[in-house]
Amino acid sequence: MSSLPIKLQGSNFTMVVVHLYSSQLREIRLALQQEIDKTPTFLQNAPVVINVAMLPIETNWMELQQVVESVGLHVVGFSGFRDKKHKTALIKANLPLLIEGKRENSIPNLSKDSVSNKTQIVRTPVRSGQQIYARHRDLIIMNTVSPGAELIADGNIHVYGKMCGRALAGVSGNVKCQIFCTQSEAELISIAGHYWLSDKIPSIYKDKIISFYLSANALAIELLS
Repeated sequence: MSSLPIKLQGSNFTMVVVHLYSSQLREIRLALQQEIDKTPTFLQNAPVVINVAMLPIETNWMELQQVVESVGLHVVGFSGFRDKKHKTALIKANLPLLIEGKRENSIPNLSKDSVSNKTQIVRTPVRSGQQIYARHRDLIIMNTVSPGAELIADGNIHVYGKMCGRALAGVSGNVKCQIFCTQSEAELISIAGHYWLSDKIPSIYKDKIISFYLSANALAIELLS
């Protein structure tokens, strides 16, 4: 046993990235509160990363952070700075900076072929509060996924049962990943950081066999039967 009182170790965590397209603080607060009200169990007190790629350098960064946290979110860091000046402005505001992971074509071991060659299979029900992470592989669930459960995979996700929780595929940046469901009532669907909450999924697909995928850098849905 180490005599040191701490240990530093790298790890992976799933966090929501809030992309901002306006620096109007009142508008941001109202929009965030609306999203939280839709799915309070998912977003309330959630850690988030703020992507500021579309905001001007002159933005009041400290007030921006305060507004985001005023609705109950916890800002872990800021990402998306465009250049050195943009980055310097954030540093001067004493804000934590994060660099988002590289996309699929920059990560050889996460190509479509290499991911599909490895699969993690779960045959038991996935309970509320349970999280399953398939690192560098696909994830297949052969049972139900309860509300509040979370499926995470660097590859594709397949759910052959009622899907009521959250599914996040391609979390390391693989934009070719898909999520397949035989009966979807998902709280959240995400592929490579692009996500839909439950209200974005048309009800006509509720009891159908479907797949979610990215098209033109946006989530799309396809009926498979």
